[in-house]
Amino acid sequence: MQPFRVHILGCGSALPTLRHYASSQVIEIREKMFLMDCGEGTQIQLRRSRIHFSKISAVFISHLHGDHCFGLVGLISTFGMLGRTAPLHIYATAELEPILNMQMNEFCNGLDYEVVFHAVDTTKSETVYEDKSVTVTSIPLEHRIACCGFLFREKPTLPHIRRDMIDFYNIPQSQRNNIKNGADWITPDGDVVPNSRLTMPSEKPRSYAYCSDTKYIPTLHELVKDVDVLYHETTYCSEDEKRAKLYYHSTAQQAATVAFKANVGKLLLGHYSARYENENLLLEEAQKVFKNSCLTNEMDVFDI
Repeated sequence: MQPFRVHILGCGSALPTLRHYASSQVIEIREKMFLMDCGEGTQIQLRRSRIHFSKISAVFISHLHGDHCFGLVGLISTFGMLGRTAPLHIYATAELEPILNMQMNEFCNGLDYEVVFHAVDTTKSETVYEDKSVTVTSIPLEHRIACCGFLFREKPTLPHIRRDMIDFYNIPQSQRNNIKNGADWITPDGDVVPNSRLTMPSEKPRSYAYCSDTKYIPTLHELVKDVDVLYHETTYCSEDEKRAKLYYHSTAQQAATVAFKANVGKLLLGHYSARYENENLLLEEAQKVFKNSCLTNEMDVFDI
């Protein structure tokens, strides 16, 4: 099975602390690297994680609060200094494009690669990226400004060839792709060998949902139903629920409620408020509702 991993680069919230970096993750799927949000310090964290800058093909920005995007223009500049030639695709709300163009005109003249901007409508769920192995769908969220999450889904792969049956029936190499695509095999005597005897089902496609800054949305679970891993912001604990409501953030209990209703495999907690010296109280609160909840920390890697 090819890798599908989430690399945590930063899991803090807006106020800088000595314990956490601003929001940023790398989603690794089948040798592709996607950067999710790009707060200050993202480049340092990429270095620490030993992720090659050149492997990042696209950046997804959930919204235009600084702790999610202040590092973007610096990263674009660094790509230029490293001699990047491959296009960099950026997916974000339309309001970012003129801001980014202004910054690039000032600080990133003479790039030898193209920055391709894709405006994302944060009010609806739609496919914003697709290639032969993965789709990325937007997840509308409710924050103080336009904001969305992103759902990464593997595409199903073809069935696996049963080598023992292929050898038994002396099926030539030239016919194996046909069999993977569902063809039966007809022996020289005219007997039909059904495809089900020649193949084994492929692995179940995996999925990861990233839900950035948002207030609690009672219907959010419908958009992330049955995903393998859900990241949902947990800025506050329940004793600060009034503050969460005021600033359009979520508590750990609310994030766990989404995970429970959605029947996800695992819940990742993050975007911690700087007011908490120990995030274990957030973990304990979440686990009372959804047992398979876990804290994220910088340099954590989660296999999906």
